[in-house]
Amino acid sequence: MPFDTLEIRISLQKLLIGLILVIVPLSFVGLYLTSQADTSLQQTVGAHFKSIAQAEGIATSQFINDRVLDIAALSRNPAVADAISAAQRSRKGLDDSVITARVEKIESIWETPQVDPLVKGILSSPTSQLLRRHREAEPRILKVLVADETGATVAATDKPLHYVQPNEVLWNAVYGEGRGGIYVSEIRYDDQTKANYVEIGAPVLEDGTRRFMGAVNTLVNVSSLLSRFQREEIGETARIMLVRDDGTVMSALNVDPSLRLKTDEYATVHDVLGTPQGRQAGYVVASMRGGNRIVGFADTGLKRAYPNLGWLILVSQDEREALAPLLGLSRFALLMVVLALLMLTLLTVYFFLHRRQRLEDIEVQAAEQPPTTGAAAA
Repeated sequence: MPFDTLEIRISLQKLLIGLILVIVPLSFVGLYLTSQADTSLQQTVGAHFKSIAQAEGIATSQFINDRVLDIAALSRNPAVADAISAAQRSRKGLDDSVITARVEKIESIWETPQVDPLVKGILSSPTSQLLRRHREAEPRILKVLVADETGATVAATDKPLHYVQPNEVLWNAVYGEGRGGIYVSEIRYDDQTKANYVEIGAPVLEDGTRRFMGAVNTLVNVSSLLSRFQREEIGETARIMLVRDDGTVMSALNVDPSLRLKTDEYATVHDVLGTPQGRQAGYVVASMRGGNRIVGFADTGLKRAYPNLGWLILVSQDEREALAPLLGLSRFALLMVVLALLMLTLLTVYFFLHRRQRLEDIEVQAAEQPPTTGAAAA
C-alpha cells in the first residue's frame, strides 16, 4: 500500500516575510549578546589584573616594611647605643667649637692614610662586628653605619665615603625634631656592589628619656624586589610594572630604574586615580598609539609613611590579546549575521524578480489571446 504524502505549500511571499521576522531579530540579538559577552570578558580581565596589581602591591609594601622593621630593631640594640655613648664620653668637657673643629679636621683628611688608625678602630669595634654579623644574617643589607648626634661615624661594616654623614634630608627626617623618625630614600644604584638599593635611616633614642642620640644608616639591596616585575607570565603583550608617581618605570620586563623610562599607561591611570569610582574599579582601558590596553592598577600605600616611595603597580595587556578567547566567537557571530542578511537580500531580490517575471508573463498571455467577438459568441 503506497504511503500517503503530505504536501505543505507556502507562498514565496509568506516565506520571505517569515524569514525577515525571524532572521533579522535573531541576528541583532546575536550581535548584542556578543557585544555584552565582550564587555563582560573585558571586566573580568580588568578585575583579574586589578587582583594581580593588589597582590604585588601588598608584597612590595611588605618587603619595604620588613626591611624598615629590621633596621629599627637594629637601632634599638644596646650595643649601638653603647657605641654612641662612648663617643659622647670622649668629647665630655669640650666646647662645641672644639668638637666641630675636630670633626671638620677628620673629614678633611678622611681620604688620606692619616685616618687609617681611626678607621681601623671604628671598624674593629664590638659594635661594628655586630653590624657585620647582622649583614651576614641578612644578605640584602649592603652596608650599615652608626652615627652620633653630630653625624660623625662611630661604627660601620665598611669605611664610609664620609666621616660625617652629608645627607641632610636623611638626617632631618631621622632626627624628626628630636622625636625620631624613619627615612627611606628612592631607589639608587651602588657602583661598588653593582646593586639597586634604598637607603634606610632609623633613630637611636636613649632609654627612658627617648632623647635623640644618633642614627643607624643602612643601604638595602632591592634587586630581589625589582626582579618580581621582570618576568613574563601573562602573555606576549602583557607586562607588570613598578611605577613611580611621576610615571617613571622603576622595574618591568627589560627595564630598570637607570633607564628612567616613562610609561604611556600612567597618564590614563593618573586621571582615573583622581576619582573614587576609578580607584574602586581598579582598572581602565587606555587608548594608546598601538591600540587599546587593559590596565589594572594598585597603590602600594608606601608614600603615606615614606614620601620617596610613591609607587604604583600596573598590570597591562593589549586588549586584542586579552580578549582573544572571545574575539573568534565575535567574528563568527558577525560573519553569520552578514551571511544571513546577504541570503535574505538575495531571496528578496529573487522574490521581486520572480514576481515581476510572472506579471510580464500574464501581460504577454493577455496580449496574445484573441478578442472575443459577438459572432463567434453566437
